[in-house]
Amino acid sequence: MAKVAFIGLGVMGYPMARHLAQKGGHEMTVYNRTGAKAEKWVGEYGGRSAATPKAAADGADYVFTCVGNDNDLREVTLGPEGAFAGIRKGAIYVDNTTASATVARELYDAAKARGFASLDAPVSGGQAGAENGQLTVMVGGDADAFEQAKPVIAWFAKMVGLMGPAGAGQLTKMVNQICIAGLVQGLAEGIHFAKKAGLDVENVIGVISKGAAQSWQMENRYKTMAAGKFDFGFAVDWMRKDLSIALEEARKNGAKLPVAAVVDQFYAEVQAMGGRRWDTSSLVARLER
Repeated sequence: MAKVAFIGLGVMGYPMARHLAQKGGHEMTVYNRTGAKAEKWVGEYGGRSAATPKAAADGADYVFTCVGNDNDLREVTLGPEGAFAGIRKGAIYVDNTTASATVARELYDAAKARGFASLDAPVSGGQAGAENGQLTVMVGGDADAFEQAKPVIAWFAKMVGLMGPAGAGQLTKMVNQICIAGLVQGLAEGIHFAKKAGLDVENVIGVISKGAAQSWQMENRYKTMAAGKFDFGFAVDWMRKDLSIALEEARKNGAKLPVAAVVDQFYAEVQAMGGRRWDTSSLVARLER
């Protein structure tokens, strides 16, 4: 059992912290910007809540963050009441936010200067993956810190991999989102075409999902896409945030992402349709307007 701090109890962080408490049996301290949510978590799963990220991190062996974006991340780590002011030397900081590789390297350097380790560890698998403890975790940082933290991270994951030095976890998450964008658009167009051609979508997917067209998106989203149901899952707003990070990184490294750039604009159209919180599979909705 270790002393663990978890900062950020959103849709993902809330159940991730639960797995650390219930399955890992760790001594938990939680912080959330909305304090009532932290108190609710403590009421359900035990441990204690802290008034600031700094107070949450005080004395912890592992400090996790899972917040919105680069600015949120800097605020809860490097701010005057941020976690980095409270993390002890020798501890390990693990960031599960999907953020830029730039901020990941920034936090790595700041942690190293303060005498503790930092791992950028964004996750994939969405709300269902977090709830079920079946996330994929892509980690950047030093190998020794990774090996020490891996068994703790594994309480909410089905796969935990070290991808390279600081920032490599975030870069891998960008690859993940680039691939998903193209897959979802292709599936949306396929379902749309099948309907226009007068085919039975259920029958079509039943056949082609056994061949080369098969994907996680097809297996898990085709029914709701065909039915026009999108009020669940990974929100369009979040996907646009993630794609903007990937596109910005591509501008720096020279990578060409024509499909990701186009799909990002398709998601902008879905937002304009009122679908900011719809699941990313809602790309089919813009085709069927």
